[in-house]
Amino acid sequence: MTRSPLLTEDTMARHAPPRRRIAAGLAASALIATGLAALSAAPAQAAGSERQQQYSRAAAEFGVPESILLGVSYMESRWADHAGQPSTGAGYGPMHLTDAAEANASGTHHDGDEDARGDESRPLITTPELAPAAADPALQTLDAAAALTGADEASLRADAAQNIRGGAALLAAHQRDLGVTSSSPADWFGAVARYSGATDAGTAGRFAQDVFELIRTGAAEDTDAGPVSLAAQPDLEAAEPQLSELGLRSSHAPEATDCPANLGCEWIPAPYEQYGPKPGDYGNHDQANRPTDMSIDYIVIHDIEGYYSSAVDMVQDPTYVSWQYTMRSTDGHTAQHVKPEDVAWHAGNWYVNSHSIGIEHEGFAANGAWYTETLYRTSARLVRYLAHRFNIPLDRAHIIGHDNVPGTIPSTIRGMHWDPGPYWDWSHYFDLLGAPFWGIGWQGSGQVVIDPDFQRNRPAMVGCDSKKPADPCPDRASSTVFLYSGPSFDAPLLYDIGLRPNGDRSTRHVSDHGSRVATGQQYSVADRQGDWLAIWYLGQKGWLYNPADNPVAKQTLGLIVTPKKGKATVPVYGRAYPEEAAYAGTGIAYQTITPLPYTFAAGQRYTIGDLSPETNYFWAKTMAGPNVVVNGQMRYYEIQFGHRIMYVNAADVDVLPSFWKW
Repeated sequence: MTRSPLLTEDTMARHAPPRRRIAAGLAASALIATGLAALSAAPAQAAGSERQQQYSRAAAEFGVPESILLGVSYMESRWADHAGQPSTGAGYGPMHLTDAAEANASGTHHDGDEDARGDESRPLITTPELAPAAADPALQTLDAAAALTGADEASLRADAAQNIRGGAALLAAHQRDLGVTSSSPADWFGAVARYSGATDAGTAGRFAQDVFELIRTGAAEDTDAGPVSLAAQPDLEAAEPQLSELGLRSSHAPEATDCPANLGCEWIPAPYEQYGPKPGDYGNHDQANRPTDMSIDYIVIHDIEGYYSSAVDMVQDPTYVSWQYTMRSTDGHTAQHVKPEDVAWHAGNWYVNSHSIGIEHEGFAANGAWYTETLYRTSARLVRYLAHRFNIPLDRAHIIGHDNVPGTIPSTIRGMHWDPGPYWDWSHYFDLLGAPFWGIGWQGSGQVVIDPDFQRNRPAMVGCDSKKPADPCPDRASSTVFLYSGPSFDAPLLYDIGLRPNGDRSTRHVSDHGSRVATGQQYSVADRQGDWLAIWYLGQKGWLYNPADNPVAKQTLGLIVTPKKGKATVPVYGRAYPEEAAYAGTGIAYQTITPLPYTFAAGQRYTIGDLSPETNYFWAKTMAGPNVVVNGQMRYYEIQFGHRIMYVNAADVDVLPSFWKW
């Protein structure tokens, strides 16, 4: 796939040089991003591919400017058919015609038994599986497309040409409803905004603005039916006043939201209230004063394992858990629930919660075949804004999935969640963030960044249908790369003693991350044999197939840690808690520093993600307070130890450049 155009607005959101962090590579990333943006500004016209012709024919049939049809479709699907599988928002095909009545979420997984608060010194919070929301009438545009085109519903779902016709017919109908007869693309702003399905003016307007910005810059993609391009129209204007004629509700929030100005966020607060007789019977987050009292170091990417409306209902329950933002797939609409300065209960690890912001995305880790482009772009816009505001590096050590959050102690590892799962396109996401993954093209480095071609990378997995856990998953593009115990596809997968204390090997189940890596993660090289590369992973050599004509890992540079001379092994931890002496005089019980059950042995090396994460424990047990931050002197490094990040005591290890005697 060609690289996608970067988001060009919100230039203030380019993050500043990170404090306390590894800065190597950020300058190179910015140069690459600039080059990609320049290349995307004037894409070559596709040579009459079948998919391109489908857009041309549909545009002519229904009187829609071809650039408008292409722009809307790109923002929904990047012009891909996705083999007729529904999106996370019940949409089908290149035009994302929605059919919630057909898109079946019955196979939804409850993706773990973690306590989202992740503080075992407090009572456990159980998080029940979200029930699929009742079909939203807004998620039924396919019926209208069928009536307008005469095509049957099955064809509109499965046949890309009919799907594109359906989208063109809907756009033309929206234009007629506005009473506008112009064929100029500039006069289709209102129809494009209506197509988003958004019910508020902010979200609908932002969707249309994104479409028009895309048309101005142009785009090109290699799709599942050949190359498609959209020629740049840099001088295109937009009749934005048409937005006021759509009768949409105002996006004004009762309380100011923490979002970019043009995102169209609304404020739907998570309750902070007492719901029972005991002092600890309150929910569903804790008040703090971040980043003054604790730094915000992570943004955690979640998927809901359900639909937007279900999540919004649940986050308003004081007995449930919380997160800062929820995003809808169909139009990127965003609701904020918890202020960034407060601590939400979302990641299953109290230390990570205390230092992170959580964003829930409408979708299903196993069953969601694809996420819409507008969801990716809206999420990237929000993350860029937050990263700039809180000085968070745009890398995979700090922009992490819920599946990268470590268990706190050995007993919590097995219950940790694994969303957003192997089908989230991390490479495209970081392209949109303006921080693409880069390599140095030099084989002397002992560090690699995982970066497979998303569309070509289709690993075999099982268990996507929860009712048939042994059945193969559909053939899907993925960010996941499996690791083997030797340089052969016939070698067994690795062990994850935390997930399987009985010593069984990892599996290919879609939820089992015990022997796989994901795009953007960085690892230390352990060995090489021909086209095979070994990395250090959970105390073992993990082998991945890395041929020159289709590499899944790129050489890069950074810092690594290895046990100090004389130490046979050193412990790894799931949180950076203070030493016992730090609690003296606070009246707060010492939170034991418990190692995880993995072995970090002499001779092994792991990459550093953060040189000095804060060492502290946030004590918050009642609404009456006081909420206290216990700060320690012990120093940790954040490392990429397996699929999840972990922490190591700085006193136990030496820090070396990654090219040191790999």
